[in-house]
Amino acid sequence: MKIIRTLTSVLLLFFIMSFGYQSVRHSQNSGEQASSISADSSKYPIHKTKEEWKQLLSWREYRVLRKGGTEIPFVNEYNDNTKEGIYYCKACGQPLYTSATKYDSGTGWPSFWEPISLSYVEKKADNSLFMERTEIVCARCGSHIGHVFKDGPEPTGFRYCMNSHALDFVAADLDSLNPNQIAINSK
Repeated sequence: MKIIRTLTSVLLLFFIMSFGYQSVRHSQNSGEQASSISADSSKYPIHKTKEEWKQLLSWREYRVLRKGGTEIPFVNEYNDNTKEGIYYCKACGQPLYTSATKYDSGTGWPSFWEPISLSYVEKKADNSLFMERTEIVCARCGSHIGHVFKDGPEPTGFRYCMNSHALDFVAADLDSLNPNQIAINSK
């Protein structure tokens, strides 16, 4: 049963990725905004030009963080990570999640039931791909991190389903840190 679920997820993801790629190509060719990410990036404390983001990020990271893409489930860097530490926005270094709220959602992407602070992430309506979803972007730079769903565990009931390409992980002893010691990584 797990193999069937995995194969179904992979096939669905390939469909989504190819559809999304065509949509991005079409919108770039027609001069429209390809993503809400670039629509008003100047409203965020950290903003860079498209060229500056491309120099800072790998093409995979750029596709996820700046174009709202996703990565293949189950074969990404942090899905199976069980180390203790902090997950930061790969684009700007904003602390987003800790391993204390990470759990195995079975979806193939790193999932958390709560961010470090709700002020560190921003929720946006995402009606792409014939679905109604809630996109999560970094509140510091506006980069796409993933989506949040209302099917997570207690105590919040939320599943913040994130992309490994959008995150940096730094191992840390969470018991020895207080929230004020979680600093922004410099980028």
